[in-house]
Amino acid sequence: MNEMEKDLFRIQGIASLKKGEGRAIKSGGLWIYDNEIEDIAQTAEDGGLVEVHDFDGYFMGIGFVNRKSKITVRMLSRHARELDEAFFEKRVRSCVEYRLRTVDMSSCRLIFGEADFLPGLVVDKFSDILVVESLALGIDRFKNLILHQLKQILQEYGMPVRGIYERSDAKVRQQEGMERYKGFIGEAFDTKVEIVENGVRYYVDVQDGQKTGFFLDQKYNRAAVAKLCRGAKVLDCFTHTGSFALNAGKAGASSVLGVDASVPGIAQAVENAALNGLSDRVSFICRDVFELLPELEQRGEQFDVVILDPPAFTKSRNSVKNAVKGYREINLRAMKLVRDGGYLATCSCSHFMDPELFAKTIAEAAGNVHKRLRQVEYRTQSPDHPVLWAAGHSLYLKFYIFQVCEER
Repeated sequence: MNEMEKDLFRIQGIASLKKGEGRAIKSGGLWIYDNEIEDIAQTAEDGGLVEVHDFDGYFMGIGFVNRKSKITVRMLSRHARELDEAFFEKRVRSCVEYRLRTVDMSSCRLIFGEADFLPGLVVDKFSDILVVESLALGIDRFKNLILHQLKQILQEYGMPVRGIYERSDAKVRQQEGMERYKGFIGEAFDTKVEIVENGVRYYVDVQDGQKTGFFLDQKYNRAAVAKLCRGAKVLDCFTHTGSFALNAGKAGASSVLGVDASVPGIAQAVENAALNGLSDRVSFICRDVFELLPELEQRGEQFDVVILDPPAFTKSRNSVKNAVKGYREINLRAMKLVRDGGYLATCSCSHFMDPELFAKTIAEAAGNVHKRLRQVEYRTQSPDHPVLWAAGHSLYLKFYIFQVCEER
C-alpha cells in the first residue's frame, strides 16, 4: 500500500458524543447529527475517517466526518478499529451476493447507501452499464476503490461492466459542501442504454434521465399490477418513460393511456412503446395529471385499472400537510375514474409520508367519494432497495393495490 492509499484509510482523530446522545447509532443507525457531538478533533479533515466515542470514551466505531453537513458523521463500521481495502471488498461483495439471491440482476440497484452500510453511495446497474451517485464527502473519497472492486466482483459472476457514468448532480450534494457533477468514469459510451425488465424493453437515458435514468424500485410492483390488466382499459398517471403502461400493454390490456408532464419523458415513453411493438394499444399524452383527471371525469371516462405513481409531494417534514392534500386530491380523482369493481394502484415515494399517514389519506379520499376499498396487496420497494429498520429513511416507497367498489 503506497502513502496515498495509507492516507485514505488513516484515522484522523476522535469525535466524541454528548452525554445521552447517539440514540440512532446505538440502535443500529448510521447517522450522527451535529447537535449530538461534543467535540471533533481538529486534526480530522472534512471527509476523513474518525473514531466515534461515547461521552465516557467508549469506542462506538469508525465513520467519516463533514462539519458542513447536519449529518456530521456517517458510520462505516461499529466494530473495526481500522479500515482497509479488504473491509470495502467484503462490503461490496455482500451487496452483490445479496442481490444474486433476491432480485433479477439484469438491471438492479447494486448499492443502496446506508441500507448496504456504504452511506451516501448509490450504484445502479442497467444491463452492462453502471450509474453511480455519490452524495457524501467521505464516501466520495472511496468511490473509485468501491467501483473498481464492484467491477471485479461482477466479472467473477459473469456480469462484465462495459462502462460507468456518474450522476452526482443532486442538489443535496451542496449541503455537503460538494459541487454537483455528472460525467463518464473511464471511457465514454453511448448513454442511451437498452434494458429488459419483466420482459419489457426500455431505452434508459443514463446521462439526462431523472435520477440515475430509470426507477428500478418499482420492478415487482409493475409485475403485480400487470396481472390485473389483461383485457383492461388502463390509465397510467405520472408514467415517466412508460414503465407501468408498458407492463400493462405487455400483459394484454385492451388500451393504455399514459400521462406525464415531462416532454422528454413522454418522448421516451413513445419510443419505448414502439420498441415493444405496443404502439397500437399503448399511447401517451403530455399533460398535468391534476388538470387532466377532472377533464376525464367530466367526459364520463371510466377505466378498469388506474395507476398513480407520482413524484414525492414532500421532501421535508415542513411540507407534509401540503403533501397530504395533494395525495388526497389525486387519489380522490382517480377513484372516480375507476369502474365499479375495477382496480387502483397508488403509491408514495416520500419517506416523510409515513405508512400510517399515507393509509389514512387514502381512506379519507375514499370516504369523500363514497367508495369502498378492498385491499389486494400492500407492497414496498424492490428488494434491491433494502429497508434497514434502524435507518427509517430507507423505507420510502408505499404501494397499494385496491379493488374499488361503489357503496352498496
